Amino acid sequence: MIEAPTAIPAKRTVIRALFAVLLPVAALYLAASLTTETVHVLGSSMMPTLSSGDLLVASKIDYRLHPPERGDIVVLQNPGLHSEDYIKRVVGMPGDHVLIRDGHIYINGSELVEPYVNQPWSLTRSLLQTPTASDGQIVPPDSYFVLGDNRDHSNDSRTFGYISRDQIDAKAWLRFWPAGTAGFLGVRPYFASRLNAA
Repeated sequence: MIEAPTAIPAKRTVIRALFAVLLPVAALYLAASLTTETVHVLGSSMMPTLSSGDLLVASKIDYRLHPPERGDIVVLQNPGLHSEDYIKRVVGMPGDHVLIRDGHIYINGSELVEPYVNQPWSLTRSLLQTPTASDGQIVPPDSYFVLGDNRDHSNDSRTFGYISRDQIDAKAWLRFWPAGTAGFLGVRPYFASRLNAA
């Protein structure tokens, strides 16, 4: 005599279905929270690239795989007040000779062309603006020189100095709000000498 299979109670079926859906969602959420963060831009120091109110996605895992690169937009700890973060652009790398003169930046003797800075800037307060230094000062090992894109309205390495690698928390790579300006953040500087290459 063959017995009919026992029906699985409906309640148990619903619990299994919920578990099957919620477990992957929870795993994705945990993975996302460990590898990315949402950044709310406040202030005008990164204009015109970023505006106050922009919402970004920043990767917390990028710099575990490789060091920051010139042109990266990074989220860093405020050197004076660790309870708040800054968002700036990496300009000088470890070992670079960085010089600011007459509103221009020179890296290892070559002028850095920055297409994301759309206006002349004059606020060059900096220990790097030295009329006697021909090639600027050297960025220390494991340190970076960072600037806001809105040079006349930014508190950055010109005032608080170099930042160490461990002060950089994440790399901003995507703006998702406002919707009309959504997209990847990928414009990089280049050296003026490239313009003369044949």
